[in-house]
Amino acid sequence: MSSIGCWQVSVIQTLVPSFFALWFAGLVLLPINWSSAQETATLERFTLPDTDEGLAGEGPIRRYDWFKNLWQKRRSEFAARAAQEHGAVVFLGDSITQGWGDRFQGDFGDLSVANRGISGDTTRGMLIRLDQDVLSLDPSGVVMLMGTNDLEEQAEPPTIASNIRLMVDRIKSHDPEVPIVICNVFPSSAEKKRPADKIQEINQLIAESFKGDAQVTLLDTWTLFANQDGDAKPEEFPDLLHPNRAGYQKWKAALWPVLATLGFVETGPDDFEPEPGFESLFNGRDLTGWCFRPTPDSMLRARSRWLGRDPDNAPAWPIVKETVSLDGKRASEDGRYVARHGRLIVTTPPEGRKIQQLWTTREFPSDFILKLEFRATPNADSGVFLREPQLQCRDYPLAGPYKDLKKYRPGQWNELVVTVTDGIAHCTCNGEVIEAAMELPETGPIGLEGDRGQMEYRRIRISSR
Repeated sequence: MSSIGCWQVSVIQTLVPSFFALWFAGLVLLPINWSSAQETATLERFTLPDTDEGLAGEGPIRRYDWFKNLWQKRRSEFAARAAQEHGAVVFLGDSITQGWGDRFQGDFGDLSVANRGISGDTTRGMLIRLDQDVLSLDPSGVVMLMGTNDLEEQAEPPTIASNIRLMVDRIKSHDPEVPIVICNVFPSSAEKKRPADKIQEINQLIAESFKGDAQVTLLDTWTLFANQDGDAKPEEFPDLLHPNRAGYQKWKAALWPVLATLGFVETGPDDFEPEPGFESLFNGRDLTGWCFRPTPDSMLRARSRWLGRDPDNAPAWPIVKETVSLDGKRASEDGRYVARHGRLIVTTPPEGRKIQQLWTTREFPSDFILKLEFRATPNADSGVFLREPQLQCRDYPLAGPYKDLKKYRPGQWNELVVTVTDGIAHCTCNGEVIEAAMELPETGPIGLEGDRGQMEYRRIRISSR
């Protein structure tokens, strides 16, 4: 062996033991594929448990191979973008939510929204992943739609409603002020193992569970989509389960007014100015000029009849014994009537139904033209009092009584115009006559009723003649 070769062997014999000694001591780092290791750890973190043992809730958890793979993949994707979606309004659900797309097809504009829908998931699966997928984001709001897949897996409505109750309790424990919007389970079909009676039972149990809970807003998306048989309409749900683009746009239109009331959208002022000859009855900032008036005898009698017929299911109907001025206040004490960003909002009552009336402090004995715009959530019921009689103001196609209007725009702003001449009111909605000759007393205030759902009013103005 040459002298050079001997030197190389000597160097190797000297360095190799030293290298391994340093390596074992942790002072020399070998290149490791950390990316691959992290991916493996993340996948393991989001692997669906093999059994139900120790898991929260009740009812089915799907473990088909396709679902386990999707559950793991979607949740890994959620984690990867969690930092960007911190503080978002989170949508929690199944394939109906996932199908809207992770960017919701731009339907919510600049609002930060996070899609946490997983196709095929059940309420128990959502309960299991609630902390990591939703609460870790510290959401500013949570929108929930769930339960349809549980039915396909033969779960009973009480089990489904119980899991939803557990989720809401957990959300409230994490943040006792975060607004929660629960959408009624959408209609489907018995062909899909999702019969109408079971879906209606789930929705009823949810309504009972959250009755009186001001942190939870229930949105009637069942009535919104159901046909006369209580099933999905093929023109909106081609497979009788998943909405098409028209269905998603309808869902968004139903949600939008609630998101506005919660302060997530439409947060700018309304710069509308009344036309010449008109004066505003609502300043857009507070409830100055409005009040609660003592409950009249006619309403006391109606209340008594209603309670007498069905005391267990009668709506809440508070009695007002003396005038309560709301001048300078942005909301009534109970939060039912709220002034916000140019809108006078009759909020969704936690009781499910609650009969109340807000009145102007002024009365109007002369002939007048009253103009206003209103926007209703699905199946909402309100009304405009004209001196005393009530003109029904509702989500007309669903709640009636004017179901055949051609120009009514669901979920959008609609205009009422009331022209009073010699004690007779002629009333139109978007130019269509809804009452041609409504008899009124000689004088009285203008009033806004609350019953069920949410109703918003804006640009309320009058021209006395």
